[in-house]
Amino acid sequence: MDIGLLIVRVVLGAFVAVHGIQKTTYLWGGGGLEASSAEFRADGFAGGKATAFIAAGTQIAAGAALVLGLLTPLASAGVIAVMSIATIVKLRRGFWSQDGGYEYPLFLTALGVAVAWTGPGAISLDGVLGLSALWVPVVSIAATLAGLAGAAATYVVLHRRASVTGGAAL
Repeated sequence: MDIGLLIVRVVLGAFVAVHGIQKTTYLWGGGGLEASSAEFRADGFAGGKATAFIAAGTQIAAGAALVLGLLTPLASAGVIAVMSIATIVKLRRGFWSQDGGYEYPLFLTALGVAVAWTGPGAISLDGVLGLSALWVPVVSIAATLAGLAGAAATYVVLHRRASVTGGAAL
């Protein structure tokens, strides 16, 4: 079981971290901060580069922490937050990723929730430090709810409403 948890945690963490790196650099096909800012604006978010940088920073930090299995509840919450927002934004495009839909971010959100509920496993820094012994249902609930609350708060604060007159984001 610990090897299975290691594989899920490392793959999820690496995918999420690389997505964050793509948002801020030109590595792995990334468009850098300018392109990410434009994408966030097109999706209706305020804040420009700051919003893109915060999203990318959350993805990089949460992803790296998952790879290491360090502070796994917090890392899971970060993944749940950023990928829940991505899921919400892509709802209007349908389910399938090839159409710009929410399939992929929903999958990563679900994996974030799964890690929040399974814990990091023994092959992790949390395991080495004895932190995985503290894994109890309340920690899983807190990580899941923190991620969802973070997503909701970010969406409410940064997502702009469509104007009544023009239908475009304000």
